[in-house]
Amino acid sequence: MEWFENEDFWRELYPYVFPMERVAAAECQVAQILALSGVTTGAVLDLCCGPGRHAVELARRGFAVTGVDRSPFLLERARERADAAAVSLEWVLDDMREFERPATFVLACNLFTSFGYFEREEDNLRVLSNVRASLCDGGIFVMDMVGKERLRHAGLEPRHTPFADGAVLIQQARQNPDWTRLDNHWTIVKGGQSRSFRFGHWLYSGPELERRLLHCGFAGVRLCGDLQGSPYGPEAPRLVAVARKA
Repeated sequence: MEWFENEDFWRELYPYVFPMERVAAAECQVAQILALSGVTTGAVLDLCCGPGRHAVELARRGFAVTGVDRSPFLLERARERADAAAVSLEWVLDDMREFERPATFVLACNLFTSFGYFEREEDNLRVLSNVRASLCDGGIFVMDMVGKERLRHAGLEPRHTPFADGAVLIQQARQNPDWTRLDNHWTIVKGGQSRSFRFGHWLYSGPELERRLLHCGFAGVRLCGDLQGSPYGPEAPRLVAVARKA
């Protein structure tokens, strides 16, 4: 079983990966994504939608939204969020390597470092090719992740994050020698008990991500340092790619 298929990972870490302030930020983030993409109407794909924080906000704005995720637990949280917001959208339980709907979407999103999970780089490229195939001509793909440049600049010191329920999340990370992958060790400590999880993903610099998108057939790629469209560089908080299908 690959780490992202472990439902215990999502159940245990859910309150700490998706705290209320992160959920609340989705409204502003969706506005920024729409401004970056220039999309105003149509069908939208939220690939690796998690608990649906962006998908629900997009549906609230009138888009026809399809949210795809591999985790039944996260999709159930997404359905609850959609019901609470009284919006209707499609939820699909599927592997991002497999999902493809040719020429269907005007906008596709992959947010919150939800790319590069697979050990074989061919599988990650397959995801990009599937997204391109799923976009209409002229469609836009917005990706958001932590860039390799940022991690090199800021370092990989352990982080201890306290939460209101008394829990502390300890995050430790280590890159491999050639900085192509990041290995993470997260421990949640609460009530005198602890539980640890290990997971890894590929690291991409801005130019590396751009080359992969172009290799998979996208016609043009714009790199930004955040969802507001700031310039990308070593100190940029995020690596955001806005890719267009010709």
